[in-house]
Amino acid sequence: MAWRVFKDRARRSDAINPTLEDDLLRAHIRIRADEYTAYVLFLTWFILLPVGIVLAGVVYLVLGVLAGLGILAVALGVVIGIVVVVMGNLALKSAPSTQARSRGKKIDLKISSAMSFISAMASADVNIDAIFKELSKQKIYGQVAEEAAWITRDTELLGVDILTAIKDGAARTPSKRFQDFLQGVVTTATSGGQLKPYFLLKAEQYERENKLEILKRVETLGLLAEVFVTTVVAFPLFLVIMLSIFAIIGNYGATVITFLWAIVGGFIPMGEIGF
Repeated sequence: MAWRVFKDRARRSDAINPTLEDDLLRAHIRIRADEYTAYVLFLTWFILLPVGIVLAGVVYLVLGVLAGLGILAVALGVVIGIVVVVMGNLALKSAPSTQARSRGKKIDLKISSAMSFISAMASADVNIDAIFKELSKQKIYGQVAEEAAWITRDTELLGVDILTAIKDGAARTPSKRFQDFLQGVVTTATSGGQLKPYFLLKAEQYERENKLEILKRVETLGLLAEVFVTTVVAFPLFLVIMLSIFAIIGNYGATVITFLWAIVGGFIPMGEIGF
């Protein structure tokens, strides 16, 4: 339905975002760029716009009719409605690139263990096309297996040779590390080099990088833990003690109680939610 209604406009709008086709490929969203544009337009006009109008009406009803704010309620309702429509439209337009980045992060998380599998297969003198086919069956490697499945699809269903399929896979993968690996495979094979030493070298490289990344995350978690203890535990406790002392020795009872409620009911829960 979206394509029938917004087909012409989607084709005109498609030229505005030349990277959309690449983002859809990297995100593994299997529709054309103009079809996705039509989908976004359909949701914007028939879902987001009515929701924005309803929210604007609710704001006017609550603030204008019940609270008597008049023109301010109308202006606020219009602003909220426009913000909802615009933000929703931007979220839909950026969804492919966001999903592509998410896939890239998932590939980077699994690439070290996947390289161990590839190097083990190469040590057994398995052909490169068979390695990627077997890797595509290992769902434990997540998005790396999905990338291998697309390479296998190109060779078996589309009749593309393995090096061209790997080169195409390097062009569409959202992971820089996996792209570097695939480009290295093509370069090594076309220059007459041996792939087995290359696979072993990359497996060792990614294992070292994975260890460094884990150490970096542990250090970051340690720093966040120290900040949490200082700002969310020690600092509010110090304030509670000081305000309690002021309430005892001074004439600030009601004010101090208000601050205590603000700290206990507001600052501490918000700090915990933030962390």
